[in-house]
Amino acid sequence: MSALIERLRDGLPAQAVLTDPDVTASYSHDMASFCEAGTPAAVVLPRTVEQVRHVMRTATRFRVPVVPQGARTGLSGAANAVDGCVVLSLVRMDRILEIDPVERIAVVEPGVVNARLSRAVAELGLYYPPDPSSWEQCTIGGNIGTASGGLCCVKYGVTAEYVLGLDVVLADGRLMSTGRRTAKGVTGYDLTRLFVGSEGSLGVVVGATLALRPRPPRQLALAAEFPSAAAACDAVCRIMAEGHTPSLLELMDRTTLRAVNDLTGMGLPETTEALLLAAFDTPDPAADLAAVGALCSAAGAGEVVPAEDAAESEMLLRARRSALVALEAVRGTTMIDDVCVPRGRLADMVEGVAAIAEKHGLTIGVCAHAGDGNTHPTVCFDGRDEDEARRARASFDEIMALGLDLGGTITGEHGVGVLKREWMARELGPVAMEMQRGIKRVFDPLGLLNPGKPL
Repeated sequence: MSALIERLRDGLPAQAVLTDPDVTASYSHDMASFCEAGTPAAVVLPRTVEQVRHVMRTATRFRVPVVPQGARTGLSGAANAVDGCVVLSLVRMDRILEIDPVERIAVVEPGVVNARLSRAVAELGLYYPPDPSSWEQCTIGGNIGTASGGLCCVKYGVTAEYVLGLDVVLADGRLMSTGRRTAKGVTGYDLTRLFVGSEGSLGVVVGATLALRPRPPRQLALAAEFPSAAAACDAVCRIMAEGHTPSLLELMDRTTLRAVNDLTGMGLPETTEALLLAAFDTPDPAADLAAVGALCSAAGAGEVVPAEDAAESEMLLRARRSALVALEAVRGTTMIDDVCVPRGRLADMVEGVAAIAEKHGLTIGVCAHAGDGNTHPTVCFDGRDEDEARRARASFDEIMALGLDLGGTITGEHGVGVLKREWMARELGPVAMEMQRGIKRVFDPLGLLNPGKPL
C-alpha cells in the first residue's frame, strides 16, 4: 500500500491524497442502511481530468479497486468503499464550464451541486429540470451515476433525458467522449445513455454536456386531502387520464404528514389519510388547478386548497422535500425504497405497504412521485434493536417483491448499489444479466471500477 500511496502522490497535490483512517472512514459509505462498507486504502480528491487519469492508471498498475463518489447522498450503497480500495471523490471538480443560451446547454464538471447549476442557468432564463430531494447537496456526477429523478419528473423527465454527452475516464486511464452538443445526433451506439445509471462501474464521468429548457413560469400548487390512499391514487389516475400535465404530482400518507409536522411544525393536516400535491407551471396555472381540483373532489377529496401565490406553493414543496429527513427522525434509522409501479397499480402498492407494516409491527411512511407511480416506502426502525432491524430488512424485501408482483421495478431513481443487487437479478433475469456482465467486461476487464455494484 505504501507504494500505491507514493505513486498516487506523484500525480496529485499532497493535500489531495488522504490516508488518515479517521478521515477516510467518513468517505466509506453513502446514506443507505444495511449496506456493507469496506475500509479504503486512500481517498483522493482530484481537481483536473489529468489527475483522474493518473488515479486510474495507478489503480490499473497496482490492480486496486476504485470507488467513484459524489456527495454521498445516495440511498443504495452505490458509493460505499470496498476494503483496500481508492475512493475517488469528485466533489472538488465543481466548475460550471459553460452555459450557452443559444444551444440551450450547460457544460459542467461532475462535482457541481444540482441546486447551484439550477440557480446559475435560471439567471439566464433557462431551466435544468432534474431536482432530486437532496438537490442542495447532491452533485451532477452523482445524479448521472444513479440516473436520479426528482419532484418534476412527471412533466420533465429524469436525468437521463438531459445528458447529451459525457467525458469519461476509463478504467485504464484513457479519456473518451460520448454523445454530442447538438440538438440531434445518432452516430454509433448510444454510449451516453449506457453510462447514465451505471453507478461508476463502467468509467469515471469527468464532464457532462446537459440539455436545458426555457425557464417556465412560477408554478402554483394545490393540496387535496383524501380519506384513503386509494382515493388519492384514484385522483392521480383521473388527472393523468384527462390529459393534464402537472409539473408536480406528489403523495404523502398520514404517517409521513405526522413526521413532517413533528420535524418542521408546518401544521399539515394529520387527520387525513393521504395528501396529494399538484402543481402547474403553465401560463394559466389557476385554471389548471381548478380542473384538477374538481377531479380530486370527484375522487373523494374532503378538502381541496389551492395556494394563493408562489410563496404558499413553495411551502408545500418544502414539506414534501423534508419528508425523508422527517421519517428518519421517527426511529433514528430508515430504509428507503424507491419501487416504481404502473400508475394504475399505485393504490395496490400503497395499501400493500400498509399491510406489510402491520404484519411486521413497524412504522412505514409512504411518499411518492405519484404522477410517475414512483413510491418511496420508508421503513423506520431503531438500528440498535436487532429484532427491529431484522423486521425492517424483511419488510424491505417484501416491499420490493410486491413492486415486482404489480408489474413494477425495484428502483425508479435511486439505483441498485449494494442494497438491491440480488433483486436486480430477479427483475432482469439470467439472459439480461449475462449481457450486462459482458458490457462490464468490455469497459472494465480487470473489474476495478466499483466492484460488486451493481454487478
